[in-house]
Amino acid sequence: MNTRTALSRRRLTAIIGVALLAAAITGSVVLIGQQSLASASVAPQLSAASLTESDGVIREEGAVSVFDEVPAVTNLDSDLLSAVRSAATAAELDGVRVHVNSGWRSAAYQQVLRQDAVVEYGSEEEAARWVATPENSEHVSGDAVDLGPVAAQDWLSRNGAEFGLCQIYANERWHYELRPAAVANGCPLMYDDPTADPRTQR
Repeated sequence: MNTRTALSRRRLTAIIGVALLAAAITGSVVLIGQQSLASASVAPQLSAASLTESDGVIREEGAVSVFDEVPAVTNLDSDLLSAVRSAATAAELDGVRVHVNSGWRSAAYQQVLRQDAVVEYGSEEEAARWVATPENSEHVSGDAVDLGPVAAQDWLSRNGAEFGLCQIYANERWHYELRPAAVANGCPLMYDDPTADPRTQR
């Protein structure tokens, strides 16, 4: 065997070795990637059972007053909370009690509500008409509150603007946000539902 032949064979052997090594590495990467995808696909969704009062959960409708010291209430924007409490005080003089059905929510709580809405309404598109994503929810930022009962909602529809409290969505008579200009100018026109609100498109 001459020197040129030996060099050619060594070069061929080296090329084959590199190719085999590359194939082995690629196979490992693919396998790891498949394992990662498999793990992701079986990752459990959040559930309501894992949430607590510290997430803003209110277990019983009508159980929480706007004056209660619970996270769903105290984590609201301070100006919104002040307006809600002032309105509730005035409503009580008219014999109407205002309670909080839902106020501030953690991002985890909002995600659970969104997941549940998709199941209930059958699609992301329909769910979006009722429940925002955690990234776009005014509840997560503390800038929205759901108030009840129906008598309180009726009272607020007539008197809420005096306190800067406005219903934002036509399909959610319980959802109120602070609009300070409403004291002088009245509440702005409502959106049909959250999908018509530019803030949900952020």
